[in-house]
Amino acid sequence: MKTISENRCFGGLQGVYSHASDATGTDMTFGLFMPQHATGAVLWYLSGLTCTHENAMTKAGLQGWAAEAGVAVVFPDTSPRGEGVPDEESFDMGQGAGFYVDATEGPWAEHFRMERYITADLPETVFAAFDLDAARQAITGHSMGGHGALTLAMKHPGRFRSVSAFSPICNPSRSDWGIPQLTAYTGDPAAHDATLLVGALDIPVLTDTGTSDQFFDKLGTAAFAGALADARKEGTVRLQKGYDHSYFFVSTFAASHVAFHAEHLE
Repeated sequence: MKTISENRCFGGLQGVYSHASDATGTDMTFGLFMPQHATGAVLWYLSGLTCTHENAMTKAGLQGWAAEAGVAVVFPDTSPRGEGVPDEESFDMGQGAGFYVDATEGPWAEHFRMERYITADLPETVFAAFDLDAARQAITGHSMGGHGALTLAMKHPGRFRSVSAFSPICNPSRSDWGIPQLTAYTGDPAAHDATLLVGALDIPVLTDTGTSDQFFDKLGTAAFAGALADARKEGTVRLQKGYDHSYFFVSTFAASHVAFHAEHLE
């Protein structure tokens, strides 16, 4: 692991690091905020389409609240990058749009193994390098990252203590943000759809979506809320009046999401 930068932040340290990933076959970059009074608990934040590790790290406003709770926050990248890594001109496919799945199809299969990266490769690196508690993990994310947070929590029971999401893509097998991408990557969008996987949910869930979200029709919020109720799972789906899809929205509700996770990471 190489240190790219480290900056004092809310009494703790905001670092950016890179490492060689076995999962993607590329070098990967991630951010990690370590509070001054760290409890060992870890919150993974998965970013959305077009983002890198940097967007949420600089715009979501999580560090101040995480510092108060003593929770470390990890900001992974959203896809493999670099020479020889497939890409598309469209912003919602290729580099910056890994959808947190392990690709099995076509040119994507060689490098786009983001599920393995987030659940195995990166945690190995993080827990080897930092004094953190692998038994106390939670996960959150925004948009495509909300999809990732929800589905990874459902596919890996026992890994996380809680899951939350900001404006998540939660019914991708019925959405333009899901059908083309997940078909190209895996051939099976339904296998990576939180609304269809909700029966496997074994931890508390919180989601927030703005009523003025410009991408509301792509998210599947109503379908997810219905599936959560039908499966009688513990969860809260909130609609926030007037908010859109931006980081202004994420930063507004960051405090409540960190508090939600901190409660379950004690």
